[in-house]
Amino acid sequence: MVQAGEARPTTEATLELLYNISRELTSALDLHMVLRRVLFLSMQSVGAISGSIIVLDSYGKPIDSAIITGDVVHDQTTQQLRITYEQGLAGWVAQHHQAVLISDTSRDERWLFRPDDAPERRGAKSAVSAPLMAREELVGVMTLVHPHPGFFQPEHLSLVQSIADQAGIAVLNARLYDESQRRARVMAALASSAAITGSLDLKEVLQRILEQTSQALLVDTVSLALLDSKRQELVFEASTGKYSDKVIGVRLKVGQGIAGWVAQHGEGTVVNDVSQDERFFRGVDLITGFRTRAIACAPILWGNEVIGVLEALNPYARVFDEEALDVLNGIASLAGTAIRHAQLFEALQAAHQRYRELFEDSIDAIFITDWEGRIVEANHQAEQVTALKNEALRQKTVYALSLVDEKELGENFINLQKGDTISYETSLQSEAGHTLPVHVYARKVSIEGESYVQWIVHDITERKNLETLRNDLISMIYHDLRSPLANVVSSLDVLQNILSLDDEPALKSLLNIAIRSTERIQRLTNSLLDLRRLEACQPISNPQPQSVLEIIADSIEAVQASADSKHQIIETNLAALLPSVLVDGEMIRRVLINLLENAIKYTPQGSRIVVGAQPQGEMVQFWVQDSGPGIPPSEQERIFDKFTRLRSGEGQHGFGLGLAYCRLAVEAHGGRIWVESQLNQGSCFRFTLPIVSNGQISKGSESVVG
Repeated sequence: MVQAGEARPTTEATLELLYNISRELTSALDLHMVLRRVLFLSMQSVGAISGSIIVLDSYGKPIDSAIITGDVVHDQTTQQLRITYEQGLAGWVAQHHQAVLISDTSRDERWLFRPDDAPERRGAKSAVSAPLMAREELVGVMTLVHPHPGFFQPEHLSLVQSIADQAGIAVLNARLYDESQRRARVMAALASSAAITGSLDLKEVLQRILEQTSQALLVDTVSLALLDSKRQELVFEASTGKYSDKVIGVRLKVGQGIAGWVAQHGEGTVVNDVSQDERFFRGVDLITGFRTRAIACAPILWGNEVIGVLEALNPYARVFDEEALDVLNGIASLAGTAIRHAQLFEALQAAHQRYRELFEDSIDAIFITDWEGRIVEANHQAEQVTALKNEALRQKTVYALSLVDEKELGENFINLQKGDTISYETSLQSEAGHTLPVHVYARKVSIEGESYVQWIVHDITERKNLETLRNDLISMIYHDLRSPLANVVSSLDVLQNILSLDDEPALKSLLNIAIRSTERIQRLTNSLLDLRRLEACQPISNPQPQSVLEIIADSIEAVQASADSKHQIIETNLAALLPSVLVDGEMIRRVLINLLENAIKYTPQGSRIVVGAQPQGEMVQFWVQDSGPGIPPSEQERIFDKFTRLRSGEGQHGFGLGLAYCRLAVEAHGGRIWVESQLNQGSCFRFTLPIVSNGQISKGSESVVG
């Protein structure tokens, strides 16, 4: 090293020095190693105490650097030297491509004044700076400094310039080699990033993303967080390094920290010194024990939607190069597609699993068939009810199991094509020859893009047994009541004929109550008998022309006492001309009496009930209007089913057979019955009956009880 006051280097010594420097520089291609060697050799050659090299890319922007003070090599220097390059001596040298000697830095405006240049500290210095040229391209600037003003002489400047000329080509080669290595690594990583999309297992996809990012950017740690959109939080799902187990599961609010900022704004960022960035959140470092110096973070996008973030921490080179964000964005772009596909696949698998569990665990037998009725899938319960294994079931059709009702389903199941569910009752034939009463629900379903028919078969054996038990009970009641009831009726008739009741009004009232009660019991028992016959589809045995006026008058007379007890008024609303109807008069009277008794039961005291009739084409329409609580729309069809009872403010009444009898009786005559009702606005029960074919008409309405 040349010391102050020593003899200047001779030409021979200079040539030998340059030769040695050239040999040293050509023995390495690592850019950082080259920069350090150039600095050490240059400082030794001219006696400098400190020195720096700024390396420029082909666009003249600083991309790397080295600083040595004494024997200390400093890290993370590029950011520190940027301002020197932009505003100080190095920038002037780069701009003019000219070496500079400054004897006293305090007297030269090209020197960037720093705190340690103050007189009370180190004071003025001596500096020499030279451009590093290679093939007429500026590749960098070298600056050497000595703490004593006037130390460097023109001979030092010439020597530094000569060293710079020698070092320029070495720095260029090292830079190009470093760039080629980095690009090769990035290209290899990006090329192999296609492997990210080669799996549909989410954990494997995340691990591949981490590996590719780590390989491309050469960093200490890579972490990946997915967005919990409901809570607006990032949840770290995967990480590399020894702290990964502590990172996984950590949550950040969107907008919190650099990762939260990236998720919020949907754009990536690189921060080479997190201590200088106010967005940085140290909470994660405190949780994990990791120390973050630099971070590159990119959003993971699915379309325009942010679904997570990918971050790389602490590059081996101390700072991220300018390509780091592009590389990270490229990997994150592939990651978005791979992650969403894996998530959708997992969701699909979970849905399949749930469907399979519901399919297998169902208490009902389920069959899946094609549109020709061939069974393609059946659950465990289907095996139980058919006494067949799944493989054997797949060789059968639903026709073979007697599950098809062509009247309901239509030819080739045409009625299912609209997507409606069709239900009906039938009997399933098991392999053992047993017949099982079932309720079938058939509908069109789509499975993996293909159209099939799903058959849900519900075993109604217990319900049928209960219905049989009910019917047997009703039959028993009827037969057990009929004989003693006939005796009671006969006895009451005898009493009415032999007793003189003109002077005994109380006795007469009691006898009338008994007669009306027995008549009501007779109507009930006859209705029960008719109910069974009608359910068996037996025809009306002896329909006769009947006067509408007489039917209505007889029905009102039968219930008048009940209406009077509640101070209700029964009014009529009848057409002037009413044709006779062809019916079983006793059955239809019971229909009308049932409707009137219901109206009396649900109509408040003191209210009115209206009975009406009018011609309607080849039918006569009857109606009974009450002012009761009304019937919900959802119940208006169901109330005509057997054993259906609606709750009212007074609880439930009866066995739910009256309206079922009305429906069967009216339909057996070729008419129909329905109800029109709104809650709290009363109900109007309507039914139709056919007129007599010869057109006989009962004239007038004078005899109708009002």
